[in-house]
Amino acid sequence: MNTKDAYNTWSEQYDTNFNRTRDLEGLALKQVLGEVSFKTCLEIGCGTGKNTQWLLTKADKVVAVDFSLEMLSKAKAKINSENIHFMEADITQPWTFTNQQFDLIVFSLVLEHIEDLDFIFQNISNLLAPGGHVYVGELHPFKQYSGTKARFETENGLQIVPCFTHHLSEFVESAKNFGLAITDVNEYFDDNDKQSIPRILTMLFNKKA
Repeated sequence: MNTKDAYNTWSEQYDTNFNRTRDLEGLALKQVLGEVSFKTCLEIGCGTGKNTQWLLTKADKVVAVDFSLEMLSKAKAKINSENIHFMEADITQPWTFTNQQFDLIVFSLVLEHIEDLDFIFQNISNLLAPGGHVYVGELHPFKQYSGTKARFETENGLQIVPCFTHHLSEFVESAKNFGLAITDVNEYFDDNDKQSIPRILTMLFNKKA
């Protein structure tokens, strides 16, 4: 099952099944962006809107993008606001879905499914306003090294979503190639147990004003 089909299928249970990664990343996003000011936000991979609702409490306008129509359908059903614009788009293809600039661009559990980080960061740089921020929240590479992948159960058995392992240095170098500097790194652990392998890695990048 390819990534798009997997998320279309997963949409039926994404908000309700037991998912430590989803829940911990949602908490991490709020903590990392709590003190960051932004009026316009581009949310890539909005899914069912798990973070979109919170982003709307801080931004004047959110453009929420996903390539799964079923995920977008769930998000649209929960969120009714004139300040949100939902769009279907595949970010591995040319970014023709918007040409405006944003104060904040958000990726939550998205880039593990993308092989070419340079293509993504090049497009980010084009759309990020000077002084703007990029938030990336990912399943920690340490978890990936130990074999953990995005997965969910269906009546046909366990479905594993295609993933790529990106080391921290890959994110930093790719961002730097396109004028973005990393300004914050955090790790989040199950039950805040820092003797265990961290589950979530967050990175905050900035574009020079």
